[in-house]
Amino acid sequence: MATGKNIRSDCRKVSESSSSERGLSTSSSDGKDEKEEKEKLSGVVKGVHAKLRRKYREVGDFDKIWQEHCEDEQSLSEYACAMRLLAVDHWKKKTPSDHDRIEWCRRTCYEFFRGGGLLKCLEKDERRRQHTLGGAANGDSCETERKRMKTADYNTIRLPFTSKIRLLDVGSCYNPFMEFEDFLAIGIDIVPAVESVYKCDFLNLQVQEPLQLAPDTIDTFLRGSLRSPLERVPREIFHVVVFSLLLSYFPSPYQRWICCQKAHELLALNGLLLIITPDSSHQGRNAAMIKSWKKAIESMGFQRWRYGKDRHLHLMAFRKVSRDTGNNLLTNDASPDMLYIPQDFNEFEEESVFTDDFTRSESEERLLVEGFGALPEGMDELDFS
Repeated sequence: MATGKNIRSDCRKVSESSSSERGLSTSSSDGKDEKEEKEKLSGVVKGVHAKLRRKYREVGDFDKIWQEHCEDEQSLSEYACAMRLLAVDHWKKKTPSDHDRIEWCRRTCYEFFRGGGLLKCLEKDERRRQHTLGGAANGDSCETERKRMKTADYNTIRLPFTSKIRLLDVGSCYNPFMEFEDFLAIGIDIVPAVESVYKCDFLNLQVQEPLQLAPDTIDTFLRGSLRSPLERVPREIFHVVVFSLLLSYFPSPYQRWICCQKAHELLALNGLLLIITPDSSHQGRNAAMIKSWKKAIESMGFQRWRYGKDRHLHLMAFRKVSRDTGNNLLTNDASPDMLYIPQDFNEFEEESVFTDDFTRSESEERLLVEGFGALPEGMDELDFS
């Protein structure tokens, strides 16, 4: 079985071999050499993705394909190593902090839980409820909603929010959120790259009955009761679930659907699902895909709170809402097929986050913005870099 220690050893070997193949020591590397190493590491990642998709097209049984994939420890170890080296040695060092995907997650969580984002959502929920009932919203009704939140059960996020943010990072690799004091970060991966990440197959993770415990007791449970391999977790225990470059890993839309449903089960009411996924089109014309994802995910009981756009990434934040709040979003015509990616239809389509940089023209950016259509005020952030 591959362990975090073994992965670290493999990473050193891969890093050293990539340098020795160029006839260089690991300490001497110019821009060209770094680019070559990045291309090699990206090739490992893209190769695993392509192999999964090819098998899915050939066989069609995603359960069987996934089981075989989870048993291929050599490929998984190489993948975990490559992802860690890409993230730490290339992306993190080359990306300004305000455009880093991990920093975006941290900032989004802070603004939602501690910067008034959740409060604005609750006030909007109350105004919508009053409008539905035929009455005008007023300050008293909003204050009633605030009081209701303060006396809610243990599995609803309450205001004021003063505890650590319990965050589940799925496909964590090297547990990047551990460095932030505000988070109680739990990282899981099918093959962890570091010992602090729990070995876990999220698709087959069992969700148990929720814990009816005080927040500090739940924190203690998460710190001391989880064991690797992680096979079961209580329902509604996390404030945030992060899917960073996760959903495009899976070859089947149904697997992406299962992941989002499971995130809904694991989140407390008003918790956040953060999704970061590559923008695979060099022309920036994936607006229809993002609209489709929005409809599919909101059909499960989420409401999109924020949308951000980086050159290579779509960044989305969805709030878990009650059925009463989200009944205008819940639809019966949503299906797993709506969580598609371009690679589902074109095996040669590449994920831009693993390729060389590219730029879009102003007209292409304008086309992308227009494609998303009008969004409710305060619900989304459009951030084009």
